[in-house]
Amino acid sequence: MKNLLQQFVKDETGATAIEYGLIVAVLSLAIIGGVGQAASALQWLFSDNSSRLVQAFSP
Repeated sequence: MKNLLQQFVKDETGATAIEYGLIVAVLSLAIIGGVGQAASALQWLFSDNSSRLVQAFSP
């Protein structure tokens, strides 16, 4: 039983997959946050009535 427990503690076969999973999770959170910020900036850009962009698209 002690030998089996030592083998389990030394086993690192799934460590790489877990690390890649954590990297993907952090990157996805950063992308989601960036998209939210960009959406807010675009909404402000088109909602500001004194903006040149709004004036260019108005009839």
